[in-house]
Amino acid sequence: MPLGLWQMIKRTLEISHPSYLKSHQGQLVIEQNHQTVGQVAFEDLGVLILAHPQITLTQSVLAACAQVNCAIIHCDHRHMPSSLTLPLAAHTLHSKIIQQQIQITPVRRKQIWQQIVREKIVQQAQTLQNLNKDSQALTRMVSLVQSGDKTNLEAQAAQKYWPLLLGKDFRRDSEMEGINSLLNYGYAVIRATVARALVGTGFHPAIGLNHSNQYNAYCLADDVMEPFRPWIDQHVVGLESDQINQQNKAILLSQLNQTVVYQQKSQPFLVALSLFVAQLKSAYSDSEVVLTFPRRD
Repeated sequence: MPLGLWQMIKRTLEISHPSYLKSHQGQLVIEQNHQTVGQVAFEDLGVLILAHPQITLTQSVLAACAQVNCAIIHCDHRHMPSSLTLPLAAHTLHSKIIQQQIQITPVRRKQIWQQIVREKIVQQAQTLQNLNKDSQALTRMVSLVQSGDKTNLEAQAAQKYWPLLLGKDFRRDSEMEGINSLLNYGYAVIRATVARALVGTGFHPAIGLNHSNQYNAYCLADDVMEPFRPWIDQHVVGLESDQINQQNKAILLSQLNQTVVYQQKSQPFLVALSLFVAQLKSAYSDSEVVLTFPRRD
């Protein structure tokens, strides 16, 4: 993909009403009740969310989205993300990079995972601090994370984090409604965005660093998104209700448009994410690379 497309601020577009989507002269055209209600250039799209069961789209829309590496999120009857469409190959060195994924040494894989877990705990502590909650227990854990997280400090941090964030009676359960549903929605959007960045950089998202479920097509996306989960957590805690509605979804989607700090520069999140994933690619083959993660501004 041309570098210029990566550097553009990509749009996240959710369609939540019965619609017919078609392609015309490089534009996504949205029709409702046989009337055109909007259109947007495909090259401006980063994520397209289809959040209504009565949405029809043409094959040319799918092809155009694939050409510009736009992730398409399909939602179920509860308006929750249920599937993801990405291009098969969005990078000219796709095959070479997949070989690097396969051939990474166990030592290097564990080193990278150590850095990811450390950053996740750093971000959990930051979320607690931002919400004026005690973060000292998590802060102390960061330097204790070992290669491959062999003492499973990620899980130990979670056991402390959730009661501090949402109270000792809260239970994180992806099947439950309320706050858990909002967390699921936010995580699904971040996951799709990370998967899009990975594919655009040449990675195969199924070949993970730590996640390795044979039924999971996005193991690497699940690895890479871990430090960004606490960002969603903070947004969810700040919502006025625990319902999946348009207002709450808009707030969670705004996460993708926020300005973050990456390598001492303020960047749109999607731009910083693409730069971070490019650095991750270098880390696979260069053991001297220490990952620099996007941070909240």
